[in-house]
Amino acid sequence: MDESPHPYIPTDLKLPGYVPISMSMSSILTIYLGTSLFVVSVVWFLFGRKKASLDKLLMCWWAFTGLTHMILEGYFVFSPEFYKNNTSCYLAEVWKEYSKGDSRYVGRDSAVIAVEGITAVIEGPASLLAVYAIAKGKSYSYVLQLAISLGQLYGCLVYFITAFLEGDNFATNDFYYYSYYIGANCWWVLIPLLISFRCWKKICAATTTVETKPVTKKKIR
Repeated sequence: MDESPHPYIPTDLKLPGYVPISMSMSSILTIYLGTSLFVVSVVWFLFGRKKASLDKLLMCWWAFTGLTHMILEGYFVFSPEFYKNNTSCYLAEVWKEYSKGDSRYVGRDSAVIAVEGITAVIEGPASLLAVYAIAKGKSYSYVLQLAISLGQLYGCLVYFITAFLEGDNFATNDFYYYSYYIGANCWWVLIPLLISFRCWKKICAATTTVETKPVTKKKIR
């Protein structure tokens, strides 16, 4: 199969059947940001005054990140030849565009596939479960949020460390490197760190309360 010229690094990356991206960067980002804003707005207004602002923010985050994991990353994992797509499918266009910042995606790097697979299949549904847990005030809410956040942090560590060990040279230019590779991923480091710290404090406080609570003995009649 003939190979069309591609914009990715390294330039000798083999992509037989590659179909150039047809959507502009602005169109891709507008659709993504607009859809994300819609999801966040629905979650925020759906619960109205029923929850504190911080809880609503957390629910918005988990809904946003859960759908991103399941839909965007899920498509990448289960569509190994997305770079051949010639139908202007939005999800395929997203990954053709993002690969300008990290060509390991279009090149189907095994470490990236593994990280994204776990993220899409496990962390995605777990994130939506976190929305439900916060909404219903479930006892496992903080443990669940801590577990997902640690999973996201671990995935980011693997993502960045493997890139560093392989030379960290997968971006078309500095713009894509800092806007996509760094900028698009930094939120999945910063926010999970903050959530982990909060959940850790909540769990420790609850444990301390239980351990220091005096045990009342029942009278034997």
